Order: sequence, then C-alpha cells, then structure tokens
Amino acid sequence: MLKDNKLPIIYWLFTGCFLIFIMVIIGGITRLTQSGLSIVEWNLIMGSLPPMNADDWQVLFQKYQTSPQYKLINNGISLEEFKSIFWWEYIHRLFGRFIGLVFFVPFVYFWIKKKFDAPLLKKVLIVFALGGLQGVLGWYMVASGLVKNPFVSHYRLAAHLITAFSAFGFTFWVALGLLFPSNELVKNSTLKGLKRLINALFVILIIQIIYGAFVAGMHAGKIYNTFPLMGDSLMPESVYAMNPWWKNFLENHSGVQFIHRYMAYTVATLAAVIWYKSRKERLHPKVINAINFMASIVVVQFLLGVFTLVYAVPVSLGVIHQAGAFILFASLIYLVFWIRRF
Repeated sequence: MLKDNKLPIIYWLFTGCFLIFIMVIIGGITRLTQSGLSIVEWNLIMGSLPPMNADDWQVLFQKYQTSPQYKLINNGISLEEFKSIFWWEYIHRLFGRFIGLVFFVPFVYFWIKKKFDAPLLKKVLIVFALGGLQGVLGWYMVASGLVKNPFVSHYRLAAHLITAFSAFGFTFWVALGLLFPSNELVKNSTLKGLKRLINALFVILIIQIIYGAFVAGMHAGKIYNTFPLMGDSLMPESVYAMNPWWKNFLENHSGVQFIHRYMAYTVATLAAVIWYKSRKERLHPKVINAINFMASIVVVQFLLGVFTLVYAVPVSLGVIHQAGAFILFASLIYLVFWIRRF
C-alpha cells in the first residue's frame, strides 16, 4: 500500500516532471526563434537579473554584436529586435534556475525531516546529477555557436536534449515507483515476446529523439519538404553523397533527414505490432490502457512530423512536434513501467 508520508515526495517529483516538460517547450521556442545565442555569457548568479535600464540593454547588445550570429546573420538589427530574441533565451535560463530551486528547496526539507530512505536518497541524488549535467550541457551547447559558426553543434544539442529527456524519464520512473509499490503486483512470465518488442521500441525511440535533435541542429527540416518522397525519390543521391560513407548518417543534412524519416516509420510499425499483439494477450487493464495511449500518441506524432516537414518547420508546428516527442517518451516509460510489473 502507498504510504501517506510519501505523498509529498510524489507530488514534488511529478511537479518536477511537469516543469521539465515546460522547460523543453521553452527550449524549443528558443531554438526555433534563433534566440539561443542572444546571451553570450553564462553568469549563474547575476545572470538571473534582467536588464534594468537603457544602459544595461546597451551593454548586452554590444556583447551580442561581437557574436558570429550578429556578424553573419543578424547584422544591423535594432535594439528592439535584439530584445525580442533576448527575452526567450533569458526566460529559458531563468526557468532552468527556477526548476533547480523547485528541486533543491523541498529536497533539503525532506532530507532534514528524514523522509528519504537510503535507496530513495540515491535516486534523488541521481536526479540532481542529471539536472546539473543538463545545465552544463546547455552552456556547452551555446558556447559552440559563439566562436566562428553562428549555429550550435548538433551533437551538443542532441546531448542537451537527451539529458533533459533522461532527467524527466528517471524522475517520472521514481515517482511511479513510489505511487505504485511493486509489492502490490504479481509478475507474469508469459509476456516475454511483448516485453521485448516494447523494450526495442523504447531504444528505437531514444535514437529517433537523438536524430530529431540532429535534424533540428542542422536545420535539416528545411530541405526536401515533400512527403512521402524526398523530392522525386525515396532516397535521393544527396543522402549518400559524403565521404567517408558514415558521415552521411551524422553530418549530411539529407542523410540525417532520411534516417529521421525512416526511423519514424520504424517507430510507427513497431507500435502497431505491439498494439496488435496486445489484442491477443490477457493483459492487466493498466497495461492495455498504456498501450492504447502510446499507440494513439504515435499516430498523432507521426502526423505532426509530416506536417512539420511539409510546412518547412514553422515555429508553432516545430514546438508542438517536440512536445509530442516528449509525451510519446513519457507514455512509453509508463508502458515499460507497467509491463515490467507483470
């Protein structure tokens, strides 16, 4: 049975999950509006304060004017135009600090009140480590766009994004474990095939999220804005144009988009197979509901991906598509949680 003294911790962890979700959405808006390079310093304490007067704005604007993005892309923009991109990056960073406080302050309270047993304390410390790594990788990503190239490294963007997903996923898993103690459930060893398919889908989805970050970082969604073909063919020559061949999978705009497209087909196919096989099994209602929800989100996310591509990644669709990936990730974690209990 769920112990009432765990409820505050459960609420705290689920609140953290929700805030990470909002953070990812804000991050998507920041990236799609090309606002992420508007603040060229990482000042953890003083950076929490916004510009207070005209002199503060001029100082920040002058610093931005030294950046590659200003020199090569936004040269000549006005102070008012700078403000429009500054605020999204500022909100993104400030919200990250807010999440840190939401995790840290209750943690201190729960720790002083001895609410954590040893296993839970270790898990919470892992959550903190992932959150700290997320912040460091965020600056590491931004720094890659402040030297010569006015775009961040797609490798660093992928690391930053997948760490956010990992922080959410682990926090969500811990919260679910507290909400639904394992001693209330009985495992069923007859579902090995279905479990393998679900685990495979989880791994493939993670790879798909990484390639989604590659597409975003390389702006690879701005080319081949047709579906289902890429231009006039399923696989244009530009997909394998780079040498050595393996670079096409990592640094070729066409190749990265090609993989992201066909990984989407793989995710959709596996989800359909899982849904179909689940109809033939006698499953717990929680597992059935989790599979149905996951499969529904896959359909929605696939369609969102198509529209986002066809319309060349407008900010609105790009943000919704990224949010859809997050919801799909959460739904699969929820499914994995329950299928492992039976």
